Amino acid sequence: MARKTTPSLITELPLKVDSKINKQLTARFQAGRQLYNACLNEALIRMELVRNSDPYKQAKKLNREKDKKQRKELFKTATEQARFSDYELQSFAVLTAKSSKWIAAQVDSNTQQKLATRAFKAVERILFGIAKQVRFKVTTRFKSVEGKSNKQGLRWLKNQVVWCGLKIKPIIDWNNPVIVHGLNLPVKYCRILWRNLNGKKRWFVQLINEGLPYQKPQNYVTQGIVGLDVNISNVAFVADNKAGLLPFADKVPTFEREIKALQRKMQRSQRMHNPDNFEPDFDKEVGNKTVRKKGKLKKGKKQWIKTRNYRRIAAKKVELERRKAAYAKSQNRRLVNDILRHGNQIKTEKVNIKGWQKRYGKAISAKSPGYFQSELKRKAENANGYFLTFSTQKTALSQTHLDGTRIKKSLSQRVHKDVTGFVMHRDLFSAFLSRCIYNDKLSLWDAQCEYPGMEPFLLDAWKQYQQSVNRVAERESRSGYSSSEQMSNEVLASNQITKKGEKLEGNA
Repeated sequence: MARKTTPSLITELPLKVDSKINKQLTARFQAGRQLYNACLNEALIRMELVRNSDPYKQAKKLNREKDKKQRKELFKTATEQARFSDYELQSFAVLTAKSSKWIAAQVDSNTQQKLATRAFKAVERILFGIAKQVRFKVTTRFKSVEGKSNKQGLRWLKNQVVWCGLKIKPIIDWNNPVIVHGLNLPVKYCRILWRNLNGKKRWFVQLINEGLPYQKPQNYVTQGIVGLDVNISNVAFVADNKAGLLPFADKVPTFEREIKALQRKMQRSQRMHNPDNFEPDFDKEVGNKTVRKKGKLKKGKKQWIKTRNYRRIAAKKVELERRKAAYAKSQNRRLVNDILRHGNQIKTEKVNIKGWQKRYGKAISAKSPGYFQSELKRKAENANGYFLTFSTQKTALSQTHLDGTRIKKSLSQRVHKDVTGFVMHRDLFSAFLSRCIYNDKLSLWDAQCEYPGMEPFLLDAWKQYQQSVNRVAERESRSGYSSSEQMSNEVLASNQITKKGEKLEGNA
């Protein structure tokens, strides 16, 4: 019988931690890390026993569909013989902690069992073929510990964290309705974690509450169909009475110059203190000049000396990367809320974000379209909607015209000139066609009927996007940078937008 699940939300609060509490928490996390690594090692040993057992080998030879029941029984027998289960690993964790009195004094039994469950789930992913390996945690990578319930051990009691005699008060903003909403809900269990913010370790508590999250009045969700077309740097959406072409993580600070300067400093430090890891410098003739070139990195495993100055520079670089990622997340969440105001039934192409990462690494890192998609799916489904993806090969929306013909376009061609006579932005027209997809097939009849009524919204969205492109081009020309090829193509098409808009206004 499946365990009953209830909706949950997370309320995060910063903790008031002085040097004494920081020392105690660090010691407890060190104990938890050692116990987790011990459980991880034991789980790997038991997993190998499962793989080498006769029932497991017999089950692997059987057909998945025909002998499904028999395979299940054999797998169950193999795991029972090797004692590879969550319950067995929890018992191992409790016995290991008791044998080491220091771990038992630092970490309560409930938290010990939760660490064992965490290790078991990590190894189980390897057994199921979902993952290839697990990582044993070092001090800098073990960042969270959580309890099993809010009744004993690590728990939230009277607006403070209580953990084996240690009491830690949080910083509560009582004027924040999101925080107040979370504090008024029952707590399932709580989690303590730390982050490096601006070079300093900061401690937080996360309350896993039972209930639905607080919804701000401006972030309302309406019923309706929204067609999406996700690009590398922007997303086009078309709803029942609204369309838009919006950028991902608008004006995100890339800190490109600062990060490159820090990388050069780190490289100089590495070359100065690890000369044996690099090939010798050499002279190279470049035209009429002789240029001194740096030697390449030698192949094979190497020992690195990382000085205090190197670690300080690396910490600055990590902080800039963290700030950039945090800003991109907040902007993409805002973009998700903007789209859900116009509909919660999302239809979009199934795009390969990992393929984009290989080709457009920096753009994907700065804009995070994958995070936008996952967040939009989560929020749409929570609002009783859906997130439907369809095949790009079967539909080919960027090539399709309203009469059903398909004409290939290059990626640089951002304007769709339909054979029926109208002109539209390529991404906006693909988003419009997404609304008419049913069972991986485009309903041309629906698209032909809807387009005349939707065309004013699409043109208005194109005009607004063009105005933002022109503003960016003006800023770049003032600062001495040339505009991109995409912008120049759409500037050439601006006259067509204006003429089409004037024609519609005259007919009205």
